[in-house]
Amino acid sequence: MLSKRIIPCLDVKDGRTVKGVNFVDLRDAGDPVELAAQYAQQGADELVFLDITATHERRKTMIEMVKSVARQLNIPFTIGGGITELADAEALLNAGADKISINSAAVRNPKLIEELARAFGVQFVVLAVDTKYVDGKNRVHLNGGRLITELETENWIKQAEDLGAGEILLTSMDHDGTKAGFDCGLLGKINQMINIPIIASGGAGSMEHFTEVFQKANVDAALAASVFHYGEILIPDLKQELKRNHIPVRI
Repeated sequence: MLSKRIIPCLDVKDGRTVKGVNFVDLRDAGDPVELAAQYAQQGADELVFLDITATHERRKTMIEMVKSVARQLNIPFTIGGGITELADAEALLNAGADKISINSAAVRNPKLIEELARAFGVQFVVLAVDTKYVDGKNRVHLNGGRLITELETENWIKQAEDLGAGEILLTSMDHDGTKAGFDCGLLGKINQMINIPIIASGGAGSMEHFTEVFQKANVDAALAASVFHYGEILIPDLKQELKRNHIPVRI
């Protein structure tokens, strides 16, 4: 059985790691390059960086950060935010990123998934999906969760897989920031529908939550931010706990 992956997520704004609640009240959580190096030393399997205020003016800053991170790291890392065309993705991959993550741009132009997969390979394309339960359905949200769409989450993820997405980063907005656990029901349901890896995101508050999402939803990876940034959970401790629960991890 493949090892399950533990992935810290760094939200980057103006070159700094930030963390808020429901995308507001952002507070500084440190230098992203320094944090990345610490997580790699602790045993993180991968990292995800999200440029949460991405614009073309800031793209140059992000590329410089990617180069700095790539010099520090020996584990794969994914960059997302502001990628709307092939040239954006190419610049980030050339700077040293291992994968790119797309979200709103893919909903607005689904062919972007196809184009990226064809240009760089399926394994480079991570589709990030922000989902919230509204009126009895799981709905895809855009623009950092602020804009609801008519898309049903399950249908969109299936379509994305067909178009060439290599991995799904699924964030439950209902669980995000609550520290009450991942949305194991939805994650398990979608995992049975598709044949590509799923990264669970939203709701991590304890080591038990990681054990639960791997056991109940059988996801491939679990992602978290603040519990790692503020030292509430240390990755070596988490991996030992998962190992005790017979979940395969790289120690």
